[in-house]
Amino acid sequence: MKKIQEIKHSVELRKRNTEKEKSSSVELFTDLIRSIERCQSEQLKMMEKQQKAAEEQAEDLIKELQQEITELKRRNTELEQLSHTDDHLHIIQFSSLYIHPHTKNWTVISSDSDVNVNSLYRAVTELKKTQETLNEKLGQIVDVTLDPDTAHPYLILSDDGKQVSDGDIKRNVPENPKRFVIYVNVLAKQGFSSGRFYYEVQVKGKTNWELGVARESINRKGKIRLSPEKGYWTVWLRNENQYEAYDDPPVSLSLRVKPEKVGVFVDYEEGLVSFYDVDSRSHIYSFTGQTFTDKLYPYFNPGLNDEGKNSNPLIITPVS
Repeated sequence: MKKIQEIKHSVELRKRNTEKEKSSSVELFTDLIRSIERCQSEQLKMMEKQQKAAEEQAEDLIKELQQEITELKRRNTELEQLSHTDDHLHIIQFSSLYIHPHTKNWTVISSDSDVNVNSLYRAVTELKKTQETLNEKLGQIVDVTLDPDTAHPYLILSDDGKQVSDGDIKRNVPENPKRFVIYVNVLAKQGFSSGRFYYEVQVKGKTNWELGVARESINRKGKIRLSPEKGYWTVWLRNENQYEAYDDPPVSLSLRVKPEKVGVFVDYEEGLVSFYDVDSRSHIYSFTGQTFTDKLYPYFNPGLNDEGKNSNPLIITPVS
């Protein structure tokens, strides 16, 4: 690469200049007294030390630049492969690749060790293009917060809107058309009427919960039957180990491990709602071929407290 050749040329030029200075110094001090000869020797040693330091610095810079280029090419290859898959779980598992990698600012390298970073810039540019393609395929990882105006009076929400649990005591809350009054449900503030979105919820330590999405026009005041026909696309846990998807008809789920964190993925245009066990990287259930017309809201039900057995909250967690 041109930049590496320039570094090597700079080192070689400095080396030749050093040799010339050494010869001149020898000629200059030949006829001088012994004390000045000692000064000559010290001067040569200092110059050789500086030359060695310059060579080592150049070698380190070349090695670091080559490592960055290799890493960027590796990431670009992985992102290219992901951009051609329709497996949403596979894409979600590699979400760390969406984050732009840290690279050295090679433009601030001094002229003594000037490095041509054309190859690095090309690698970064290709990486950005592939990331854009992948992000378009996956859609948006959304920041979800709970809407207290929809929460059943028994529910306790954290101040940051990220946690919900059953408090066993009815709170004095204002009545409004958005609030659930029979079942301990709560919706997110954020609603979606197009595109794709994904979020994760911690369910660790719970014996009962419901998660999914619901359309804006659902019944919130009377008895509710969870089903796509009624505007709910959900899965639930009962009695610690009984899992079910509220499809038409309901589907009993046999899971190899008990999920501690559940990912929910929605593709509005495709009519898809999928659930994943985040930690084991496995698929739980998908509602497919749905037709969405209303705005969809993330739906949460932490289940009743059950004398403390189910006191752990549902926690909306950042996607890692």
